[in-house]
Amino acid sequence: MRRSRAASAAALALAAALALSACGVTLTPQETATPDASSSAEAPTQALPLTELDVLADPSSYQGPSTATLHIAGLAAPQTRPTPQLPVTVTSHDRGGDQQVTVTDASRVIAVDLSGSIADTIWALGLSDLIVGHDISTSYPGSENSPVVTGSGHSINAEAMLALEPTLVITDGSVGPTSAIDQLRDLGITVVYVENKPSFEGAAQLARDIAEVLGVPDAGDKVAADLTSAVDTVSDQIDQIVPASAKPLRMMFLYLRGTSGVYYLFGDESGADHLIEALNGVDVASEVGVKGMRPLTDEAMLAADPDVLLVMTDGLESVNGVDGLFDTWPAIALTTAGENRRIIDMDDTHILSFGPRSAAVLDGLARAIYAPES
Repeated sequence: MRRSRAASAAALALAAALALSACGVTLTPQETATPDASSSAEAPTQALPLTELDVLADPSSYQGPSTATLHIAGLAAPQTRPTPQLPVTVTSHDRGGDQQVTVTDASRVIAVDLSGSIADTIWALGLSDLIVGHDISTSYPGSENSPVVTGSGHSINAEAMLALEPTLVITDGSVGPTSAIDQLRDLGITVVYVENKPSFEGAAQLARDIAEVLGVPDAGDKVAADLTSAVDTVSDQIDQIVPASAKPLRMMFLYLRGTSGVYYLFGDESGADHLIEALNGVDVASEVGVKGMRPLTDEAMLAADPDVLLVMTDGLESVNGVDGLFDTWPAIALTTAGENRRIIDMDDTHILSFGPRSAAVLDGLARAIYAPES
């Protein structure tokens, strides 16, 4: 549970960017909202596996934008709810340094982070009934029945949190202000900071760490194993559908908020690098030296010359679509991705939310990239 300074800096940079815009929360068509923590989130239809799709013979020559959606279900909450065994003493990775924290009561949990992955992971552990408040990005089935305690800019409302009478707050430090969390701790509320690395491995470790905090370590091991197995299965399918003769696609994740004039390249240690690697692509932002997040420049875009751009759906809408993006940044239109209009968008709450939906997100992006006509 050692905090990664690079990951924390990346999360804070993204928080600053997101603070300028609203990120709505929606349930995907593959999920049925239910307040019952023991119920499963299952896809209503059986999607064909990637290996049975009509894939592109030459993915680099395909022209036109695509929207990636979830076609397979994420992890299901267990049918049998685990019983927390408390008290437990865990390491809280505060910004000021690690400290030991004893958790004695987890009956009323507030879970907050930038991507909603903490609350979603608690749901996957089968303990969503403990959640009394969560961030605006949380979207597990039934989450609409719990209060949101962060604003549209992902800032914590301390008064709203206090009103929920929490016994435990779990966060990763990616939302603030920190003073609001400090205020809760000063009032005697137990606060635990967990590490939340933006990667598939980080998502599995997050499940173990949160399970430790809640006193259900076996459930955490199960979720971590299931998540890793699901991601490995989709990764193996991607390996099979990528044409052996084709060069790896040069991909880049671009964060857009046109209404606020915010444009970032996501590179090494941002999470986008792990996603692109799993898609059998080359992360060209990392290739040109982008670490974490860096403001977009014409020079960086032209030097990277991506074949495919990955963006958030709301972000693309904020610049008035592909044409609006090209009007705002003519340099993008000059890249291979621009010339082919090869822009892949995906729901903001999904595309970089490593967690219970990791395999479904990877599968959805792979379909849009390698089998867009399927």
